Amino acid sequence: MSSLLRIKGRIGQRTLLLTTAAVPLTGWAVHAVALHKQLAATRRDPLTGLLRRDAYTARARRLLARHGDDTALVMIDADHFKAVNDTLGHPAGDAVLAAFGARLTAWAGPRASVGRLGGDEFALVLELPAARLEQRLAQLVRMLHTPVVLDDGRTVDVAASVGAATPTAVGSSDLTVLQRAADAALYDGKHSGRAVLATGQHVTAPSINGRRAGRPGTSVWGRAA
Repeated sequence: MSSLLRIKGRIGQRTLLLTTAAVPLTGWAVHAVALHKQLAATRRDPLTGLLRRDAYTARARRLLARHGDDTALVMIDADHFKAVNDTLGHPAGDAVLAAFGARLTAWAGPRASVGRLGGDEFALVLELPAARLEQRLAQLVRMLHTPVVLDDGRTVDVAASVGAATPTAVGSSDLTVLQRAADAALYDGKHSGRAVLATGQHVTAPSINGRRAGRPGTSVWGRAA
């Protein structure tokens, strides 16, 4: 009987030690989850939910390295966005940006890199075979030209200019080269209501920090995405 009690005692001590050891581990696990959420939040723009520039850049480069010629880089500028802020107020402008973020995410899918570069400028990289590129870009333009309904019931007419570049079309899979070409193509079709696909000529467009020279903010961009 005493032997049985000693065995039970040893089992009880072992259980206590394991339980005690698990307490700090559980605390660290909770801390790790909270830290992960904080880090994830710093990677995303709080208004649109899209990736910030650095996170977008890192993911975009991974996609380009993994999928090569079957990728496309798309640049998007909201048209007449300042007029929305000036006439309807900044809350309306925020609603438009949030709607654009949701539409870009829905169009590109969960595996893409979709980022807000600043203001009303967006960029994304996704796997997209050349055979489907024209059809998909036309779909994107239609989505971005769909009016936005505000919380108070008002409707905002919106539009966007779109430029795209592929490694095959511009002869490079470098992110900065693709982005510069897509940016130049976007401005070739500004306010046209259609997406413009970059060619090799768009690569040679003058640029500052990887963006088309002369566009707002290029002198203080810091470095290319």
